Amino acid sequence: MSTSTFPSEVTVTEFDRKLILATQAGLPLVSDPWEELGRQLDMSADEVLARFQSMQEAGVIRRIAAVPDHYRLGYRYNGMTVWDVNDDRITELGAAIGELPFVSHCYRRPRHLPYWSFNLFAMVHGTTREEVEDKAARIRGVLGDASRQHTILYSSAILKKTGLRLRS
Repeated sequence: MSTSTFPSEVTVTEFDRKLILATQAGLPLVSDPWEELGRQLDMSADEVLARFQSMQEAGVIRRIAAVPDHYRLGYRYNGMTVWDVNDDRITELGAAIGELPFVSHCYRRPRHLPYWSFNLFAMVHGTTREEVEDKAARIRGVLGDASRQHTILYSSAILKKTGLRLRS
């Protein structure tokens, strides 16, 4: 069996490569995508899932997740809320913000003083600008006095989102 090697010396089997190629446009939109992939690649759904888990553990892939097209779903206002949060509470508060049902992703970033004091980022989406601002106010309520200041950076362009790509 031939193999390819990724920069960190992770070995990807020929089957892994076929699995990545079969899914780089997305998972099959069926009730059991693992079974469908197994059918396409002549193996069991459990084997397909095990290969994905193995590649994730090895760092070849980070995650498997849905990537919605917010605009097609009616969410035309996308705001990255940025917060200047006390460093001693950012782990606790970041986890709480990331659990809010309307936050699509939340992460810590380094400050770049004196120009950029924000260290906590949380993305929210809305059908109106007011909806995004309301969600930011709800985040502010969770952060309380731990946040000194914040702003909302609204998206001005749609960027194409893609996952891992291999040449066939």
